[in-house]
Amino acid sequence: MIAIIDYGAGNLNSIQKALEFVGEETVILEEGEQEDIDKYSGLVLPGVGAFPGAMKRLQEDNFIEFIEKFVAAGKPFLGVCLGMQLLFEWGFEDQKTAGLGLLKGNITKMETEYKIPHMGWNQLQIIKNDPLFKGLPENPHFYFVHSYQLTEVTDQVLATVGYGSTVPAVVRQDNVIGFQFHPEKSGDNGIKLLENFRELL
Repeated sequence: MIAIIDYGAGNLNSIQKALEFVGEETVILEEGEQEDIDKYSGLVLPGVGAFPGAMKRLQEDNFIEFIEKFVAAGKPFLGVCLGMQLLFEWGFEDQKTAGLGLLKGNITKMETEYKIPHMGWNQLQIIKNDPLFKGLPENPHFYFVHSYQLTEVTDQVLATVGYGSTVPAVVRQDNVIGFQFHPEKSGDNGIKLLENFRELL
């Protein structure tokens, strides 16, 4: 069973329906303190909203320690859009805010001559092979909606997109995974990606 964290800003219904479509049982968690990580095979942090408010809610709802224990146990943890950004050390949306610190890097405003937010379909450039990409086309399209990004292409970046600059789009370090785009809004490619994530459970 995959647990989906509700921190008051996530796009819960879409990601829940997509995971159930690929055959996975799901549950939405509103509070982390009393939760037993052994009940869940995977954890998803969805994303709509702003970095400071999201971190504040995760703290208030006692999810920080729960997430840390889940990751330390080696179980797959997926962050989507803002959820991916929260995986990193610092966010600079409105103010400097500490993230979960599970991955190294900072989240800053996109620097591009193109319109912000980056909204719509864009094509992945896969730079590192990974089981997550099994069965996908060579340069698959996914749906993006964001104004902030991981600043640098580090060793943990598996795929990027071009949007006036290079934008990290898929990250992974062991069992911690992030998608800057919305797989639940990305048609067949998104479903295949979630199927591949499910196979990691």
